[in-house]
Amino acid sequence: MSQSKSKSHETQGKKATGSIERKSALKSFPVVGLGASAGGLEALKAFFAKVPPTSGMAFIVLVHMTPNQPSLMPELLQKIASIPVSSAEDGESLEPDRAYIIPPNKDISVYNGKIQLLDMTTKRGLLPIDYFFRSLAQDQGENAAAIILSGMGADGTLGIKEIKVHNGLVFVQSEDSAGYDGMPRSAINTGIVDMIMAPADMPEKLIRYFSHPARQSQDIPAQLPVKEDGWIHKIYAILRSHVGHDFSSYKRNTILRCISRRMNLNHISSHEDYMRYLRENPDETDALFRELLIGVTSFFRDPESFDVLKTDVLPDLLETLMPDATFRAWIPGCSTGEEVYSLVITLKEALDKTSNRINLQIFGTDIDNRAISKARQGVYPCSIKADLGEERVNRFFIQEGDFYRIRKEIRDCVVFSVQNVIKDPPFSRLNLMCCRNLLIYLNTDVQKKLLPLFHYTLIPGGVLMLGSSETIGSATDLFQTINKKWRIFRRQEVPKAIRQIVNFPTGSLVLERPQDSSAANPQNKAFDTSYLTQKVVLELFAPTAVLTNSNGDIINIQGRTGKYLETPSGPLTNNILDMAREGLRIELSAALRAARSSAVQVTKKRLSVKTNGDYQLIDLHVCPLKKPDELAGRLLVVFEDIESESMDETGDHAGKDDSSLASTRIAELERELQTTRESHQTTIEELESSNEELKSTNEEIQSANEELQSTNEELDSSREELQSLNEELQTVNAELQGKVEELSAAHDDMRNLLNSTEIANIFVDNNMQVRRFTPEATMIVNLIPTDIGRPIRHVASNLKYDNMIRDLEKVLQYLTPVETEVQTDEGRWFNMRIIPYRTRDNRIDGAVMTFTSIDDQKKVNNRLEDSLKEAENAWELVRAIFDIGQDPMVVLDKNSSIVIANTCYSTLMDIDLKHLKGMDFISPLKKVILQKDDLKTLLKTAMETNKDFISDAIDFETAFGKKSYTIKGSILKKDKTFPYRILLQFLSGQSRIIK
Repeated sequence: MSQSKSKSHETQGKKATGSIERKSALKSFPVVGLGASAGGLEALKAFFAKVPPTSGMAFIVLVHMTPNQPSLMPELLQKIASIPVSSAEDGESLEPDRAYIIPPNKDISVYNGKIQLLDMTTKRGLLPIDYFFRSLAQDQGENAAAIILSGMGADGTLGIKEIKVHNGLVFVQSEDSAGYDGMPRSAINTGIVDMIMAPADMPEKLIRYFSHPARQSQDIPAQLPVKEDGWIHKIYAILRSHVGHDFSSYKRNTILRCISRRMNLNHISSHEDYMRYLRENPDETDALFRELLIGVTSFFRDPESFDVLKTDVLPDLLETLMPDATFRAWIPGCSTGEEVYSLVITLKEALDKTSNRINLQIFGTDIDNRAISKARQGVYPCSIKADLGEERVNRFFIQEGDFYRIRKEIRDCVVFSVQNVIKDPPFSRLNLMCCRNLLIYLNTDVQKKLLPLFHYTLIPGGVLMLGSSETIGSATDLFQTINKKWRIFRRQEVPKAIRQIVNFPTGSLVLERPQDSSAANPQNKAFDTSYLTQKVVLELFAPTAVLTNSNGDIINIQGRTGKYLETPSGPLTNNILDMAREGLRIELSAALRAARSSAVQVTKKRLSVKTNGDYQLIDLHVCPLKKPDELAGRLLVVFEDIESESMDETGDHAGKDDSSLASTRIAELERELQTTRESHQTTIEELESSNEELKSTNEEIQSANEELQSTNEELDSSREELQSLNEELQTVNAELQGKVEELSAAHDDMRNLLNSTEIANIFVDNNMQVRRFTPEATMIVNLIPTDIGRPIRHVASNLKYDNMIRDLEKVLQYLTPVETEVQTDEGRWFNMRIIPYRTRDNRIDGAVMTFTSIDDQKKVNNRLEDSLKEAENAWELVRAIFDIGQDPMVVLDKNSSIVIANTCYSTLMDIDLKHLKGMDFISPLKKVILQKDDLKTLLKTAMETNKDFISDAIDFETAFGKKSYTIKGSILKKDKTFPYRILLQFLSGQSRIIK
């Protein structure tokens, strides 16, 4: 798995989160920054010629210009661009489908979606394009895109790293299409570029990327369903087959996010299609591999952590070392080496304050071979001065053109190697292990395995430094906290029982013993003439041979090996080197190594092997086997005897003169010396190789140990955060519980209120499906509890009214209330009212049907109508009785207004009957000879005293002459005290006609 990573994951997360929160209230659209220098005008023209009018993106162009000289760039680009192109203005808000050109002698940045122009200074640190890309990344996050076009130097190289940290997009112009390939080549060498192409092809790719469906949903599921989990394991298998690393220990969300991003870039929406694309395009597999490495880093990222290390930690560590001792440190996941060199610089500065001479040995490891190669070169762009400062750059770097190279005294302190912290053995005897922000990319199981390993790699009192977002979790018995903020811990001694649980990533050894197929059928073998012949020939003429695996473990033996091999004392062994006799072991070991590394046959001539007190000359042959496939990778060791003169016990030849013996002996010694030299050289080379492997293994173990500690710290922090979150949740839960109780009480109150009103209510949604109803509604519409959710038109009603559904549809369509009177089949009357159902936010969510009983009102109205009819009949009867009399009669109310009069009175007054009702009694008496005030006085006195009266005779003029009448007033009482009506009777005496 990968150890390449960002060195400030927590800072990255906070920045990305902050930018997302800051833009949440703003209009979100992609912002593309284009950086160019020499030859950039032609590239920009080719780019903007292909930008459509409605791309939905804003473009900011930054070109290295001559200060204090007016720029014609806006006018030149406007001629070929289909979108507005203008010079950027300070404080101007970014808008989509527009291009902004930086004015001369200005630095540009983006803050809250607005352009910020700053005066250019000589001490700004970052180069202008790097400065702009960094601000663009921090402000726009994943909506930011950076494009590096033609130019000299390395401006923009650091800036695109910030873009990648914030999940932005990085395009670079291809070197063959660039007028000057310095800037594109420097960006490409970082290994983090998403796509390399000609400028004319970039607009289409940008539009397709930012509008791709895979980018619209940024939610990554923490766990995949079982049925959908197969494709990701296939991608793991493709990666392991191609790059040799297993990414299944990575956190699932990281894997899904990187895969989704690569699918988006390649415009692939199906995981099955992407798997096929990976298998057919090895370059895409490499691109996905580098995407997963997250190899973005810089010098002194989180500088405060290095200050704490230098002032509070390193002095104590260095004081414990003896003079000329070696301070050992390991940085796993070092990527391109910036953090390794940052640590060495910090150590050098700390050593300046001590007189003790200490040697430094720093290991930097990563699984990315390309990143390790760049780290070994130690060459970085000039823009690193912004992170290092001028003093450190001058002291620890040498300038070479537009780049800085690390000085030799710093480079000699560091050993870089390709190593997998999970799979390969770690380093050991470390004073300091710096594993920052590597554990956060690994799943919990892997983290739990690495922390004990990190503990093992450190010496007693050694220091482990993790990233600010990582913890040692439950490994508090292994480490003591030095600085909680920056996750610095000191190794603690623990019982042996705990140390024994360290899971070293050394792999397992499998003893291979190929099955002899012939053993299964011994009877057939006995009668197989061919087999017997081969066996006899092998026994009589073939040399002794031994088949071993690559480690020298014996698999099969042919012939007698007693002259060459013997079982040693001690534990039983199966290794041919342990069993080799005197004179054979060194040569056999060298031959095995040579044959294993070169894959060709190795022969050692005239070896003298001591056998039972005598010496036997042999030729040793070691043959790597390639066929058949079942034996591929095995080694065949053949011992071939050489017939020679007999030797005595000292190895001298018998039967020869002294000169012959001397010359023979000299030749043998020279040959032995040459063999010894070759063996010694081979041994030295193998020892150096083994040392490097052991260093790498040791470093990997230390990295694993750091990862485990980081996991524990992260879990510890997570536990505290969860505790705080749990308290907040308890508070919220209590508030919600109170709200639920209030809501329950309000619901009960509302239900009782509706039931107490005895009003039938039916609630329906926008689809006219029943949502709720009161018990009284069941008497009108045949509803039961299971009808909730059913359309109301499917439920039979007891109404004689057939337009209920039509009225309901009208209300839902026009939002106009409907009210009408309806009658049930049982004869009961209800007032049906239908109104729209409005939510708190004034949204229509159905309708409410209310049925109010008006049965009693109907009955009262019927009785009233009957009474009115009876009263009308009684009135006619009274009038008929009045008309029977020959004298005028009239009934007055307490206000002297006429209530009823007979026909005689109408004739007397010469007023139509229909006009008399309600008329004032006094006003028509204008023809009366008697003063009207006398009669008014009598009426008033009668009303006040509640007594009847009789007036004097009053003369009236009629058509037949004057008539005299005496008016008798009779009080008609409603009760004992209150006068209700007055009956006036005109009693006629002797009529006389007055001439």
